[in-house]
Amino acid sequence: MPTTREPLPFATARLDALPLAPAYAQEMAAVLADPALYGFTGGGPPEPAALRARYERQCAGSSDPGELWWNWVLRVRADGNLAGYVQATVRGPRAEIAWVVGTPWQGRGYASEAARGLAAHLASAGGVLALVAHIHPEHAASAAVAEAAGLRPTGEWEDGEQRWAGGPPQPVVRQGRC
Repeated sequence: MPTTREPLPFATARLDALPLAPAYAQEMAAVLADPALYGFTGGGPPEPAALRARYERQCAGSSDPGELWWNWVLRVRADGNLAGYVQATVRGPRAEIAWVVGTPWQGRGYASEAARGLAAHLASAGGVLALVAHIHPEHAASAAVAEAAGLRPTGEWEDGEQRWAGGPPQPVVRQGRC
């Protein structure tokens, strides 16, 4: 079971995942400005005011007390810029996860790194035992990110997207020599 109602920050080798706040809307609107980001999901780039309103709703949380909305922006530690986000809808030991990395930061492994970090964080800080994501069948990059997070396609479909599922990564146990 989750140990907190609010998302806690976490870090990966190159990224800081910071709990979402409306104050990030202006910078994130620029990160999310490329219409190509919406080719598989539909919609288009958000205006800063609309994004701020969305962030306010997301930060307020779900009206369902059994459901947690945990959202993080991703800051690249090397340059201090926001590059995308990860999110999890947590219900008990299960979380549905998603990720977006802005076009200028794609191709550098940030999405896979963030998704792996999110999966590990959800297991350790959130008590999550099962992960789910929904991937468009033609979105090879997103499928690669799902695989990096330990998910596999299930053969189940919802709204034209394939359901991927798995558990968070297991910690590596290193055995010393006696």
